[in-house]
Amino acid sequence: MGRMTETVKVLLIINVIVYIGSQVLGPQAYELFSLWFIKNENFGFWQVITHMFMHDPNSIFHILFNMYALWAFGSPIEQVLGKNRFLFFYFSAGIGAAIIHSLVNYYHFQSGFTELIEAGMEPGAIQTLLETGEYNTAILNSVSQDMLREFFTSYNTPAVGASGAIYGILVAFGMMFPNVELFLLFVPIPIKAKFFIPALIAIDLFSGFTGYSIFGGGIAHFAHVGGALFGFIMMWYWKKNQFNQNRWD
Repeated sequence: MGRMTETVKVLLIINVIVYIGSQVLGPQAYELFSLWFIKNENFGFWQVITHMFMHDPNSIFHILFNMYALWAFGSPIEQVLGKNRFLFFYFSAGIGAAIIHSLVNYYHFQSGFTELIEAGMEPGAIQTLLETGEYNTAILNSVSQDMLREFFTSYNTPAVGASGAIYGILVAFGMMFPNVELFLLFVPIPIKAKFFIPALIAIDLFSGFTGYSIFGGGIAHFAHVGGALFGFIMMWYWKKNQFNQNRWD
């Protein structure tokens, strides 16, 4: 966690430029480049990549935390993997996060759609609910308001941020440097990476399945899990094959 490597520096600069640019352009930038639900009219295939460079416009801490993690954990990973393999790893983890997030969203959407149809709601009324948030309150006799909220949110809330790729990097760091001691925020006790990082992923799994978020709302927990999963698969494969560094750099 010392010198910033070249690829990490470039990624950090791009993220900052995109963040500033999206603040200037406003909602249009987020509508175009955030990752929307696949059935939403705003969805575009390029968003699987572009969402990784977008960050919450209402919170500077979102990009600050992600960029700090990119520097602190990404630099030592790049030093081991090399530039080309690191870039492949970074984007693969981010795309993997987008895939898992989209699949979970699709499951929630389809489950909600089926439940509403079985409750007697017409497809046209469902589309009105998705577009405007308005519905006949009589439907609450058959379905819960929490389900309606989750159904609406899965369709209308885009995902932004480099967190999925960052979680892949965290997993790689934990596998490469398992005994490095890290500090949890507000807990001044050193915790080894091999315990710290699985604990973070476990928290995301808990929050994703229960809906109770320890770190606040608006977090795509399964995107974190997806990035971690893809990161683990790649690191496991590469370590098993001893990296074969000369094939990449």
